[in-house]
Amino acid sequence: AQYCAGVVRLFSHLRDKLGYGVELLHDIHERLTPVQALGLAKQLEPYRLFFLEDALPPEQVEWFAHFRSQVAVPIAMGELFNNPLEWKELISKRLIDYIRVHVSQIGGLTPARKLAALCEAFGVRTAWHGPGDLSPVGAMAQLHLDVAIPNFGIQEFSGFSPEEEEVFPGCPQVKNGYLYPNAKPGFGIDIDEEKAKKYPCKYREPGWLLARTTDGTAVRP
Repeated sequence: AQYCAGVVRLFSHLRDKLGYGVELLHDIHERLTPVQALGLAKQLEPYRLFFLEDALPPEQVEWFAHFRSQVAVPIAMGELFNNPLEWKELISKRLIDYIRVHVSQIGGLTPARKLAALCEAFGVRTAWHGPGDLSPVGAMAQLHLDVAIPNFGIQEFSGFSPEEEEVFPGCPQVKNGYLYPNAKPGFGIDIDEEKAKKYPCKYREPGWLLARTTDGTAVRP
């Protein structure tokens, strides 16, 4: 309840300060009950979100029929999806507006291209998952798919460190808010194995996985 109230206050403040010329998005990350998520979506409707992401976990997607019938907030879903049975009805019944799958998680470029074609037929746009641990190779694969499909929506992009750009020559560049591919063959990116040796892999605690509520209860990350 505290989280929901805080999110509504947040968007009220942002719209007061920024107006409606700036696109705003929010990721619930599947951490609410379906009823809580629907209630939050209703409260956020006046703030005209670009989309509301992962309002429900994959096992509760049938609730999206209630979202579609009650609110006009664009819905994005899918970064935890793995196979077509998880997204088939969401797309064919037009219950979501953006598909958020992780391209490598569903099998790579070819399955993603087929998914984009399915989405096109039902008015669903793409918003491929692009977290901070996506490699430059993965980012370039997504980018090439983006520029080749008519129903591209938006691309999540976390940027690259100087070390990543050194090891992966050909990293895509951001200019004025747009991500640009280069004119090199294939995906236009390579890996310099000699430079990669300078940065051996090290284990680090994945802090975002250690998600708990204020009373200590473990919840999905």
